[in-house]
Amino acid sequence: MRPSDPWGRLKVLKNRHNGSYTWQVIAGSATLGLVVAAGAVLAAGPWDNGQRKAERALAVAADRTGGAHHGRPTPDGPRPAPSAPAVLPALGTTRDAPRDAAALRDTLAPLIGAPGLGDKVAASVIDTATGKQLYGTGATSPMTPASTIKIATTTAALSVLGPDHRIATTVALSPDARTLTLVGGGDPTLSRAALRSMAADAAKALREDGEDGEDPAGPVRLAYDTSRYSGPVLHPIGPNENIAPVTALMVDEGRLNDTDRGPAKRTDDPAGDAARAFAAQLKKAGVEVTGAPREARPADESRTVATHRSAPLAALVERTLTNSDNDIAEALARQTAIAKGESADFAGARRAVTNELKKLKIPVAGAHLADGSGLDREDRVTPALLTALLARAADPDRPGLRPVLTGLPISGFSGTLGDRYRDGSEGTGLIRAKTGTLNGVNSLAGTVVDPRGRLLAFAFLASGSLSATEAEPALDALATALARPTAE
Repeated sequence: MRPSDPWGRLKVLKNRHNGSYTWQVIAGSATLGLVVAAGAVLAAGPWDNGQRKAERALAVAADRTGGAHHGRPTPDGPRPAPSAPAVLPALGTTRDAPRDAAALRDTLAPLIGAPGLGDKVAASVIDTATGKQLYGTGATSPMTPASTIKIATTTAALSVLGPDHRIATTVALSPDARTLTLVGGGDPTLSRAALRSMAADAAKALREDGEDGEDPAGPVRLAYDTSRYSGPVLHPIGPNENIAPVTALMVDEGRLNDTDRGPAKRTDDPAGDAARAFAAQLKKAGVEVTGAPREARPADESRTVATHRSAPLAALVERTLTNSDNDIAEALARQTAIAKGESADFAGARRAVTNELKKLKIPVAGAHLADGSGLDREDRVTPALLTALLARAADPDRPGLRPVLTGLPISGFSGTLGDRYRDGSEGTGLIRAKTGTLNGVNSLAGTVVDPRGRLLAFAFLASGSLSATEAEPALDALATALARPTAE
C-alpha cells in the first residue's frame, strides 16, 4: 500500500525491484524533516549509513529467536521503514519553543476518553529535552503495564552491563578428559549452529589430548550445568506458548516448531533438550558420547574448550523491544541481577532492576516489577516512570542507553506495530513505541517528534478494555495526535 503524506511535502518513491516505498523530502521544512526522521530512528543511535549496527549484525548472524505479542501473531517480517538520515543530525538541536501544554491538553482530552480504552486510563507526555510534563492524567498512578515493562528491563540491563556485553555459553573438559560439560550462561538465543561450532571446538581439544592427535582421547560423558540461574524455572503464569521455562541453558528459546517469533509450543525441558542436541553434534564431530546427558557442574580444575558468545546486548535489547520477546526480556532481567550481586531468579531480578532505576533517578514510587517481560499481572508501573525512562534513553550524555529507542517498533513497519497504522494512517512511520497487550490491558509507550521538532516521550496505559481490536486504534490515535500541529 502506498504510504500517505498528511503534509503534502514528501515525494513517495517506489522501488521497481521489490515494490517497497521510501519517502524523500522535497520541501525545505526542517520541522517536517524532523517528523519524518522520527519514523526512522532517533537521535544519536548506533547508526551506520542509516541502519542500526546491532540490527544488521543480528541479521547477518541469522540467529533463530523471536518473541510473542501475548498471543497476537505479527506479520511475516517487517516492511522497510522510511529513512531520512540526512536530517538525523538536527534531532535534539531544535531551538523552537516547547509545545504549548494547554493546546496539547485540548487535543488529547477527547481522545483519552475513547470507550475502547476501557474504564481506567492513565497517561504522561513529556518533552525529553526539558523533562517538563506537557500532558498528564493519572501520570503517577500504578497500572498494569503488560509488555511496556520491557522498557524498564532493557534500560536497567544496558545501564548495568553496557551495550557491548555478550552472554557466554561454554564447554568445560574435566582434568581426566573423560567428561564434557555444557555450561549455560543464560543466552536464550543460543542456536543449533552455535552448538555445532562448539562441538567442533570440543572435538579438536579432545584430539589434541589423544595420543596420535587425530582421534579423540576415548569416549566421553556429557553433563550440562544450569546453575547460573536459581529459583523456579516456570514463569508465574505457568506453562505458556509465550515463554519457555526460564533456565540458563536453552536452544532457540525452547521452541518446538520452525517459527522464530510469536506464540509457539515450548519444550518443558529446555536445558535437557539443549544437552541432547549438543550430544548429537559431538557425535557428528567424531566424539563418542556414552550414556545420556546428566545435569551436573563441571569438575574442579576443568578447562574451557569451547565458547559461544551471544550478539551484543544492544542487539538483544533491540530484538526484545521490536518483537516483544519475553524469553530475552527475562534473560536480561537475570543478567542484571547477576551483575548487581542479586539472586538470579524473579525476586532477585525485581530488586536489581528496581535499584538500577533508582540509580538512574527514575520515579519508582508505586512500581512493582514482578517479572521482566510484562506477562505477570502483578506488575505495576506508572506512566511517569515509562516516560522518564525514555527521556533517559534520549539523553545525549547516556549513549549506551540508545538501543532502547532504536529498538522500539516503527508504526506500520516493524515488530509489534507492523500490523498497525495501516490503510493510509497519518501516523504511519512517525511513531516508535512499545506495545503491551494482556486480556483487558492495553498500553503504548514511546517517542515521537512533534511539529516543532521537539522529541516527546509518551505513555498511555489502559485497563478494562473489552478487546484489543477496540483499544489499539484508540491508543494509536493518541500517539498520532502528538505528531500533528495544534492550534496555539
